[in-house]
Amino acid sequence: QVQLVESGGGLVQAGDSLRLSCAASKRTFSAYGIGWFRQAPGKEREFVAEINWRGSNTEYADSVKGRFTISRDNAKNTVYLQMDSLKPEDTAVYYCAADQFPYGSSRLRVGTWGQGTQVTVSS
Repeated sequence: QVQLVESGGGLVQAGDSLRLSCAASKRTFSAYGIGWFRQAPGKEREFVAEINWRGSNTEYADSVKGRFTISRDNAKNTVYLQMDSLKPEDTAVYYCAADQFPYGSSRLRVGTWGQGTQVTVSS
C-alpha cells in the first residue's frame, strides 16, 4: 500500500501559479499511476489529471487543459501538479491518489488517497 502526502497549496491571486507535490513514503510508488482530484465547497470531488506509472501518458480534465501539467520524478517518489493561470474557480482542496493496482494499463482506479492540500485563488 502506497502512503501519499500532498503539499504546496496556498492562497494566491488569479493569474498566479502554484506547484503541488504528492510524495510517497514507499519505494513501490514508481509502479503506480497517480491522479490529482479536487473538491470545492458544496461540490463533488472531480478528476483533474493523471499520469501512468511510466510517466509516458497523461490525461486532463477539460477545465484545466492548457493550464495544468502533471509530471513525476520516480527517483524522488514524487508527482507534481504545475498549475498556471489560476482562476477563482480552481479554488478547492486538492488530493492526490494512487491507482488500486501496480503497472496499470487503463485509466486510474483510486486505491489510496492523500490527505489533501487547500488551494485558494482570489480575484
